Amino acid sequence: MSPRPSDRDGATAVDSATPAADREEPRQRVIEAAADLLAREGRDAVTTRAVAVAAGLQPPAIYRLFGDKAGLLDAVSEYGFATFLATKQGEHAAPEPQDPIEGLRAGWDLAVEFGLANPALYTLMYSEPTRGTSAAFQAGMKILMGRIRRLAADGWLRVDEDLAAAIIHATARGAVLTWLSLPEERRDPALLTTLRESMVTAVTYDEPAVRTAGPAGAARTLLATLPDQTTLSGAEQHLLREWLARLTSDG
Repeated sequence: MSPRPSDRDGATAVDSATPAADREEPRQRVIEAAADLLAREGRDAVTTRAVAVAAGLQPPAIYRLFGDKAGLLDAVSEYGFATFLATKQGEHAAPEPQDPIEGLRAGWDLAVEFGLANPALYTLMYSEPTRGTSAAFQAGMKILMGRIRRLAADGWLRVDEDLAAAIIHATARGAVLTWLSLPEERRDPALLTTLRESMVTAVTYDEPAVRTAGPAGAARTLLATLPDQTTLSGAEQHLLREWLARLTSDG
C-alpha cells in the first residue's frame, strides 16, 4: 500500500479516495480541534486555517472532509448535541427521579447547565434551526418525549405532548441564551428558577388528573366527567362510554 500523501511541513493530507474508515480519525480530530478553538476563543477564531493547524492538517483537508466552513460548523454542532446526549445517557448520568415532576425539573436543569458550561458551543448548536435535525438531537428529544409520556400516563400533563415538548425546549433554550446575553453583574439565579417553575406550571397540573396511573385510571376519570362535555353527540358519547367502560374493567 502506498503511503498517504503528506504536505511539505509533514502534516497529513486527506485524499478524497481515502476509505471512509481511515478518514474518520482525522475528521474527529478536526471537529475536536474546532470545538476547542470555539470554547477558548469564540466563533470568529474558528477559521479553516486555524482549525487545520490545530488538527495537524492542511486547510484543503477541511474542505475535503466537510465541504466548506459551514459544513464544519454543522459537524461541530452535532458534536455538541452528541456530547449533551452523553450527559443524559452515560454511565455517570444521574438516575431518573421517581417523582415525574422532579424528573422534569432535573432534565430542564441538566439542559440549562450544559448551555451555561458551554456557551459558545451551545450558541452554535442553536444558531441555525436546521441543526435540530441531527441524529443526536433527535435521540435527546426521544428521551424528553419519554419523560413527557410518563407525565401524561400518570395524569400530570396539562397540555398535549408535542406542545409540552416545545414549551420545555423553548424555555430551556431561552433561559440559556438570555442568561448569556446579560452582563455578569445582572445574572440573577432567580431568573433560571423562575423560568423553570413557569415551565412546570405551564405543562403540568398541581395534582394528577387521575387517581390511578395507567389507562384504567384515566378511563375512570374521563368516564366520570363525560356527562359535562358538550362536544360529542349523544351517539358518540354512547360509543365512547362503552370503550371507557371496557378500559376500566381491565384495571
